[in-house]
Amino acid sequence: MREIKISVKPPESRLDKFLAAKIKSLTRSQAKTLIKSGFIVVNKEKTNPDYQLKRGDVIRIEIPPPAPTQLKPEKIPLKIIYEDLSLVVIDKEAGMVTHPTLDHPTGTLVNALLFHLQKMPWMGESLRPGIVHRLDKGTSGLLVVAKTKEALENLKSQFKSREVVKKYVALVSRVPEPAVGRIEKPIGRHSVNRKKFTVAVDGREATTDYKVLKTFGDSYSLLELTPKTGRTHQIRVHLASIGHPIVGDKLYGGKSAPRMFLHASYLEFTHPEKRERISFKSELPSDLVAILGKIKV
Repeated sequence: MREIKISVKPPESRLDKFLAAKIKSLTRSQAKTLIKSGFIVVNKEKTNPDYQLKRGDVIRIEIPPPAPTQLKPEKIPLKIIYEDLSLVVIDKEAGMVTHPTLDHPTGTLVNALLFHLQKMPWMGESLRPGIVHRLDKGTSGLLVVAKTKEALENLKSQFKSREVVKKYVALVSRVPEPAVGRIEKPIGRHSVNRKKFTVAVDGREATTDYKVLKTFGDSYSLLELTPKTGRTHQIRVHLASIGHPIVGDKLYGGKSAPRMFLHASYLEFTHPEKRERISFKSELPSDLVAILGKIKV
């Protein structure tokens, strides 16, 4: 959901015209439809396209994603490191969204997979066909996708029972003490900024193990992180909560960098059909290696 606060009455105060001028991807006709459908509200109330904006108004915009039947295959390059009849393991680039959302209805990993695979479980019925788990847009690294309904259910069960091992590498500010530790703090959605999550007493349980791999003086440290649970933004929230935000993570107070320094480096699970443990590793991408090279100790 996007929110716009009107601090000064705009030159074009009619709601639909204002939005068409403000949001490049939105035409006036589309704005009218969304306003009439209640996807765009002012001060939490449904209104009309000709509403005249005034100082202090708060516009909330929720642009619905396409229906599952409208998902389009897109010829987007994918780095596939393993594939068989049951599943495919992708080394995702930073900047790619895993599945269609309100803000990113196209250009996602799902769109790319539809082009590559032609058919996926529940294609046309779900916005997340074959998706078992996800990585944040700014996170790179390993992600497994099911190619059959049987594999999808099996992998979902493994994630739910915490049989899947995931490891990440992150660069953070300063050096955590002790060098090896566990963060156990419940996580819930932020009460004000709905795009953020936070440590909350009434949140869902969340556990992250960490280990310092390398230090850069007292300024930075490279960590290996093993989340035991799979909460949204878990690693980012946990590290920020102990005073060691991820470099490049603007949302949670990380130091400035070309991108967020978080990479899914290791993935291990039981193959749905072969019933044997398989594992995959992904080296740090060149853009993250470049960030390390610029650190001055």
